[in-house]
Amino acid sequence: MRLLIEHGRVIDPASGRDERADVAIAAGRIVRIGGAPDGFAAERRIDASGCIVMPGLVDLAVRLREPGHEHEAMLESELKAAAAGGVTSVVCPPDTDPPLDEPGLVEMLKFRARRQSSCRLFPLGALTRGLHGEALTEMAHLSEAGCVGFSQADRPVRDTGLLLRALQYAATFGHAVWLRPADAWLSSGVAASGPVATRLGLAGVPVAAETVALHTIVELVRATGARVHLCRLSSAAGVELLRRAKADGLPVSADVSVQSLHLTDVDIGYFNADMRLTPPLRQQADRDALRAALADGTIDALVSDHNPVDDDAKNLPFAEAEPGASAVELLLSLALKWGHDSGLDLARTLARVTCDPVRVLGPALRTLAASAGRLVEGGVADVCVYDPAPVWRVTREALTSQGKHTPFDFAATGMALPGRVRATVLAGTPSFEAPPGA
Repeated sequence: MRLLIEHGRVIDPASGRDERADVAIAAGRIVRIGGAPDGFAAERRIDASGCIVMPGLVDLAVRLREPGHEHEAMLESELKAAAAGGVTSVVCPPDTDPPLDEPGLVEMLKFRARRQSSCRLFPLGALTRGLHGEALTEMAHLSEAGCVGFSQADRPVRDTGLLLRALQYAATFGHAVWLRPADAWLSSGVAASGPVATRLGLAGVPVAAETVALHTIVELVRATGARVHLCRLSSAAGVELLRRAKADGLPVSADVSVQSLHLTDVDIGYFNADMRLTPPLRQQADRDALRAALADGTIDALVSDHNPVDDDAKNLPFAEAEPGASAVELLLSLALKWGHDSGLDLARTLARVTCDPVRVLGPALRTLAASAGRLVEGGVADVCVYDPAPVWRVTREALTSQGKHTPFDFAATGMALPGRVRATVLAGTPSFEAPPGA
């Protein structure tokens, strides 16, 4: 298909490009930025007047709930939700049912995602069989099947010796390990330890649950040289440990969720189960430290931590409700709000959801070569077009995701979000276009 995106402001955070230009696309690639080449006859046109034309977003934490949780979300609906949010590439954790610990499961999931043609899918393989933390998976076979790294999702490895062997193996063969720092014995609560949890009578999760695990992971990285990505940091103390590890030159990266970036434990209110999340929402000082660390690059990427939950699992007492929230289609707007609140320029803001997550993935994105997360002539045409003018309110009805529970529901937070996605282009073909007047 020959596609022309016209009259937009083109921003590519990776190269620093910021100009008004047309983008000509053919055969899934960008053939010209700045005007159509001679003889180019567009089959379709997208009018981007007043809009920003940017690389498609890359989200490092999106649960699709398949296989095994089809009653909570379907692969089709969640990939369409990603496209509606301007996301063109997602990484999914391995905690499906069954877990992604066999090459056949990975290949099946990737095949089904390709058939949807809505969004690229990059699965993480299970670090241990069944995610039980007892025996390592066949990482080489899973990597050949398409896994971009290996993870325990939210299930910590209790056996430090096993984790050491996993990192030794990963370092030997160049695999990345993705770990959420959470001590198994300190993480059994449902809310962050502090005055709010005490007042509500909720079992607390102390900051030490994160920092104890971080100390262990950092020392194992120091011993093995393995490349580790730290998922969903939630505390100021955790940020400081990450900063020290990076200063020591260790091969670590990290992300933070949009929930931890914008909300605090106070938002739990009167036992609002939509605020039941993992990791739990912490205090304002922690949120401020996370926002600053994302701004200065200590934290590498912003993620949606999309985890759709159905009504039966959410409409329960707070401590019994399933943790999780739908957020993939809110990622861009929440990134823009953070950037505005932090006084950042638009390119730096957009980098945290485009080219910076690609750097975290590193060699795992060989299929997209050097153009992933970028707008570059000759590169893959994964593009997001959004209108920066609208300010909108999140409601259940506004979500494409099959999971309708989000902590950013306007009724709960009063939070209005900037920017609406007008079109998403995947490999040169529109995968989402907002209806007129939306």
